[in-house]
Amino acid sequence: MNNTYSPDILNCLANLSSDEVFTSPELANRMLDLLPQELFRSSKTRFLDPCSKSGVFLREIAKRLLAGLEEQIPDLQQRIDHIMTKQVFGIACTDLTAEMSRRTLYCTKLANGKYSVSTVFHDVQGNLRYDRCRHTWNAQGRCERCGASQGEYLRADTRETYAYPFIHKPIKEIFKKDMQFDVIIGNPPYQLDDGGYGASARPIYPLFVQQAKTVNPRFICMIIPARWYAGGKELNSFRDEMLKDNRIRIIHDMPNASDCFPGVEIKGGVCIFLWNKDERGDVTVNTFRENEKVSSMTRKLLEKGCDTFIRQNEAISILHKVQSHREKPYSTIIHPAMTFGLRSYVKDFERDSPAKGYTKVYAQRTTGYIRTTEITNGKEYINDWKVIVPEAIGSGEMGKDVVKPILCEPNTINTETYIMNGPFKSEEEAKNAITYIRTKFFHFMLGLKKITQHTTQKVYELIPLQNFSHPWTDEMLYEKYGLDKDEIAFVESMIRPME
Repeated sequence: MNNTYSPDILNCLANLSSDEVFTSPELANRMLDLLPQELFRSSKTRFLDPCSKSGVFLREIAKRLLAGLEEQIPDLQQRIDHIMTKQVFGIACTDLTAEMSRRTLYCTKLANGKYSVSTVFHDVQGNLRYDRCRHTWNAQGRCERCGASQGEYLRADTRETYAYPFIHKPIKEIFKKDMQFDVIIGNPPYQLDDGGYGASARPIYPLFVQQAKTVNPRFICMIIPARWYAGGKELNSFRDEMLKDNRIRIIHDMPNASDCFPGVEIKGGVCIFLWNKDERGDVTVNTFRENEKVSSMTRKLLEKGCDTFIRQNEAISILHKVQSHREKPYSTIIHPAMTFGLRSYVKDFERDSPAKGYTKVYAQRTTGYIRTTEITNGKEYINDWKVIVPEAIGSGEMGKDVVKPILCEPNTINTETYIMNGPFKSEEEAKNAITYIRTKFFHFMLGLKKITQHTTQKVYELIPLQNFSHPWTDEMLYEKYGLDKDEIAFVESMIRPME
């Protein structure tokens, strides 16, 4: 049997680190499909990948240009030389990715080498540049441009410093001349390995997005973590900037990042966005699960009364119905994790119920007792009825993260493992609040803002506060807010049954 199948090596790359996630050719082409395709039929269109790792974007762009310019530049070698020298440009992330990207684009790591597909380059880098940059440290030991820690990134010249050129140098310095690009496209580094991990790591992708806008292209298309929608460390200003930018025309939302990057876990998923300098208006949001489009809707990036992005299209009508009641948010009875001033790791308390003068403490997976006189914070709540819930719940996936409330009688407090709900006037009110917390409706409204495991006061802001003089059921809540059968079915489908 004659097997002519030749695998694409770019489908076989392992990720280098948590901030260098490789893009497959299929994913790169999905992003290129979002651009106006006439761009690939113009000999004047300039493309830039500002964070090239494997060179996949530049290779796939070059392939489209080769086809699109065939009639304008019939000679194949002339067409290749024109595309490589005038239309496709890249800035690599590291020494290693620079060599990989040149090998992908030019078929050799030396742009002017014997085996290069282009015959006109005079230097080894060609238009795929990488020059080592240095961080600029401030008095606080942080890089003024990217926020990297001097303790982590002040390294010997033989080691990568991860001072990415695109956000550390002007374009003119990188390419040795002024450059104007029509399209900036890529998959930027996501975070700095700066002592944090996952949701607590320092995000760096916002700097690539912001820098891309300052270069003033016609289009920006990038794939980035979706954590900016509602949460994430140091993302507040970036989220505000993005949600108020009506030049964002398309968002492809992938709640499960492994749909794009098999074997990679990115809390909150990822998204692709297309930014168009010359068009403004509502955004078209497409939701994908297992690489299938399951929802599409053209709507506002920022809903009235919200400061975060609502990722579920089907939730918009439900949100509007809830907001029409103009009720206080449930977050008004949520207290900070450190309400009583006790850290999670505090274990210095009595295990068994001692004599008078002690208060019960709910801690991580255990309870104990502490002298009441030693409590300095939140003393006004000690003798109230309360409900506590964990501060960290699940992973940020609406259908799976279950809030498990604990009824707390008077003379109780909690460590920062939990956050306090209340206080309530009576045991009955506290128990009725628990019936509300256990509803699918409550979890659905919570999930509109909760996309990581952290469940702080802020993620409860879209949940309406109820009257707790009686218990609550989903049926009562659906009727109260006038949800139709399709909306009820969507809530039911998104939230697993409550125990």
